[in-house]
Amino acid sequence: MRSLTVIAAGAVLGLGLAAPAWADPQASMTKAGCMACHAKDKKLVGPSFKDIAAKYKGQSGAVALLMEKSRKGGKGNWGPVPMPPNPESKISDADLKAAVEFILQS
Repeated sequence: MRSLTVIAAGAVLGLGLAAPAWADPQASMTKAGCMACHAKDKKLVGPSFKDIAAKYKGQSGAVALLMEKSRKGGKGNWGPVPMPPNPESKISDADLKAAVEFILQS
C-alpha cells in the first residue's frame, strides 16, 4: 500500500513539473492581448519578437527584465506608443515567463 502511495505521489509531482512544458506561449500571448500589438517578424504597434530577441540577445537577466517591463508597461523604449501594464490577472507569471522565453528564441 505504501509503495502505491509513493508511486501516486510521484506521478502527481511529475505531472505538476511537466505542465509548464505543455504550455503554449503563443496561445497565452493571444489570450492576454499581446498579439494585438506584436508579431513574430514585423513591427505592428510594438516591436516584432525578432527585433526584441536581437536587442536582448546574450544579455544575462533578459527574461527577468522583460517580464518586469511587461508587468509595468512603459514608454520610449521602442517609440512613442506606450505599452500598457500587463498584470497577473491578464497573464500568469508562468505564462509570461514562457512567452518571454519564446520571444527571446525568435
